[in-house]
Amino acid sequence: MAAQHMPSGSPIATAPEADGLRVAGLNAWYGQAQILHGVSLDVGPGEIVALLGRNGAGKTTTLRAIMGLARRSAHALNFRGADIGPMPPFAIARRGLGYVPEDRRIFTDLTVDENLEAGRQPPRPGAPQWTPERLFELFPNLGRMRGRPGGAMSGGEQQMLAIARTLMGNPYMVLLDEPAEGLAPRLVEDMAMALLALKREGLSLLVAEQNLNFARLLADRAHVLASGAARFSGTMADLDADPALRDALLAV
Repeated sequence: MAAQHMPSGSPIATAPEADGLRVAGLNAWYGQAQILHGVSLDVGPGEIVALLGRNGAGKTTTLRAIMGLARRSAHALNFRGADIGPMPPFAIARRGLGYVPEDRRIFTDLTVDENLEAGRQPPRPGAPQWTPERLFELFPNLGRMRGRPGGAMSGGEQQMLAIARTLMGNPYMVLLDEPAEGLAPRLVEDMAMALLALKREGLSLLVAEQNLNFARLLADRAHVLASGAARFSGTMADLDADPALRDALLAV
């Protein structure tokens, strides 16, 4: 897809993707305040797409709106060929769309094993199938603390557990909100490598992130938000090729 620079509120024309996610003209509100203004994006099967923007740009609201956790309207909201716009969050999750929120929301009183069991769903045709043993290969630290309560883990370990618990649902795609936030620098690259391993398994990822260097490690393409509207869509190379635009949208 060629890079696109969009005026505020204008939807991007995205091709329907039978096995992916297509969002067009997404608006969202908290109370009476409109947060998103016509956001459009797409994620293809087996692809990692970064959703970039400064704090307050609308990244978290976009993920929450896709999952049905915020009041929203859209021209199109399709996942694997189904219209998920009218569906409640639990029905969207049951279709194989996973979500890891920024605040992780692990069960702090439950052990690692118990948290993983809480996320278990049946295998899905065509989706990667996960067991605790496979997840401990992906996140070795978790395998060494299977009996530890979630509340006794570091922030980075809790982030790994939140992702692993979502993977126990055997999703086709996962929405990740700021997976690198709060991680020690040495763990940021480990997290990127883990997400790339998920891609190799065939999982699709939409990663909301403000850490541009982290996004460069893993994303095929990027959508950039500013003030709740889509401003750019293209490859990471396209974004880096226009430093004036990149800095205008993302520089702190």
